[in-house]
Amino acid sequence: MPELPEVETVCRGLSHLMEGCRLVRVDVRRKNLRIPFPSGLAQKLTGRRIDKIYRRAKYIIMNLDDGQAIIAHLGMSGRMTTVNPGQSLDAHDHVIFETDDGTEVRLNDPRRFGLMTLAAQNELDTHKLFKDQGPDPLGVDFTPEVLAAALKGRASAIKTALLDQRIVVGLGNIYVCEALFRSGLSPKRKSGTVNLARTQKLVPHIKAVLLEAIKVGGSSLRDHIQPNGELGYFQHNWRVYGREGEPCHNADSHGGVGAIKRLIQGGRSTFYCPKCQT
Repeated sequence: MPELPEVETVCRGLSHLMEGCRLVRVDVRRKNLRIPFPSGLAQKLTGRRIDKIYRRAKYIIMNLDDGQAIIAHLGMSGRMTTVNPGQSLDAHDHVIFETDDGTEVRLNDPRRFGLMTLAAQNELDTHKLFKDQGPDPLGVDFTPEVLAAALKGRASAIKTALLDQRIVVGLGNIYVCEALFRSGLSPKRKSGTVNLARTQKLVPHIKAVLLEAIKVGGSSLRDHIQPNGELGYFQHNWRVYGREGEPCHNADSHGGVGAIKRLIQGGRSTFYCPKCQT
């Protein structure tokens, strides 16, 4: 599933392509993805101008000139990319947008775990998709004090807690593993022991990892590509994720082959260095 850097990258690419443009054609080619498309979606969107495109948690938000907003989530395999004029349709191209400058963007989602719906812009804060979410990790509201308060008294592992969207939004498996490694915190550590002194180290590393990933277009694994078709490159900078059995990047001080370990937490693989992270 695309995490915050990948969604941010997509939003920035779409913003460059579509902001200020009017939708002259919208083709919705099936009834649903993870949830049904709103009734008459194509008709409601055709003729509307896209005023702003931005990320909210792991969602793409497109503000329209009528006060409505498109809410899109890419699920496990979704992507939104431009295509060349006249390019043949793929079986998994589910929504097609054409703007008044001739740009065509397609939502392609082979596994159909994504979604696209509509909501009033002034009601997003109370929308069921967003009302229980925690602060954005790149926002001013995400501070060491806020995170320490959210973790206080929790018995769950810190890795699990950071994936809880009620504590902080947008974080996923890759970037939590990377931030915990840089912070020297074991993914198995109880959340309640991550006090202010520890969150003062953790929060800056979370922000730094995310910003570094955004700068290079996110991490491309199976499905993520940018709207212009380019891959992300942050996977080449992973220090622990996906590196089970490999040397730790701090190998000069303690390690060698086999330093990076993998364990399963909440059904997901966690990668870490037991010697660096306590």
